[in-house]
Amino acid sequence: MSDTTPEAIVAPQPIWRGAIGWTAAVAALSGFAGLGYEIVWTRALAVSLGHEIAAILGVIAALFGPVKYGILPDHLEKRELPAANALVEGATFFAILAGTIAGGLAAAGENASLTLSATVLVFAVLCWATAKLIPGTGAAAPDIQISVNPLYSTAALVRRLREQSRLWIGGLISSWFWLVGIVALSLLPTVIKQQVGGTPQVVTLGLLTFTVGIALGSMIAAQASRSGPNLTLVPVGALIMGLISLDLGWIVSSLQPGAEAVSPTDVLASIGGLRLMADLFALAAAGGLFIVPAFAAVQAWAPVDRRARVVAAVNVLNAALMTAGSLGLSAVQAAGVTSPQVFFALGAANLLVLVAVVRVWGKEGLLDAAGFRLGFGRRSQNTGDAAAADQPSTRRTS
Repeated sequence: MSDTTPEAIVAPQPIWRGAIGWTAAVAALSGFAGLGYEIVWTRALAVSLGHEIAAILGVIAALFGPVKYGILPDHLEKRELPAANALVEGATFFAILAGTIAGGLAAAGENASLTLSATVLVFAVLCWATAKLIPGTGAAAPDIQISVNPLYSTAALVRRLREQSRLWIGGLISSWFWLVGIVALSLLPTVIKQQVGGTPQVVTLGLLTFTVGIALGSMIAAQASRSGPNLTLVPVGALIMGLISLDLGWIVSSLQPGAEAVSPTDVLASIGGLRLMADLFALAAAGGLFIVPAFAAVQAWAPVDRRARVVAAVNVLNAALMTAGSLGLSAVQAAGVTSPQVFFALGAANLLVLVAVVRVWGKEGLLDAAGFRLGFGRRSQNTGDAAAADQPSTRRTS
């Protein structure tokens, strides 16, 4: 849809529909709560409806992803893509943090049902209004035929991505960031509760630390990629993520919860707590260094008439690796593997990814490193080439 229709037309539609569906569902759940029903079938219905809402919201997010990332190269020069992606990545994690905190406060306050319903209504209107502000673009592939079979079209997206080696590798590298992120953030509440003995506020402190780290790492990556995506940062980010993950395993294994719950102040007043937060910050910052130039390179390499579909295929890989990471984490935890052991394994895996990145992107990385200065990274010829080898595709079913 994004390649065959101008993005400014597509974007407001899924946001609006998703916001309306979300608003209606939350209002229904709030109505149940307000009426005070406590019978089993009502609770079961509310839980079922909540899962359906989450699934629909995921579909809407998947529709919007190729639009927002696919439209950036239409309005920006390739040298500006890293900074734009840095803003998107930083804003995404900030929104996650702000939503988590605000949602928790709203749910814990008086008249929670009314507050949550009103909040969702406001965001529904804001989402639609801001989507209408997206600048217009032309259709990249107006003659494309859209398949009504999502399974077939998804398989076709991934298959087409695999046919183009550097786009496929770039997609896998970008997806690794999301796998590391989902595993680390999934472990955070467990570590805070079991190893630190912290309160929910300590979990929020950890999320805040992680978010600020992502933002800083993304900003550094943008500054180092002013003349184009600086692929040197990708193996550097993988190296730092590997070393920090190993250190996280070490520090978490040495922590012992006290008799009383630990507050954020207590955490920041202890050497172990400071080291834990510093490691979370460094892991997130390294992730920003890793993802920003990698994904910007994928955007730069993607053929213009297939850019949104390339982004969609990368999103499929992201979801696949995040799901695999979540299921794998659940499986090893059920088998008795501890959080420190998971961090050790994650560190080793990141170092293996470092070796793989150097092998597959060695030429581009060395070219970038040869002229690398913070804020004045040299743009490699291969990165700056807007996929000259990827000729515009002819009309095909997608």
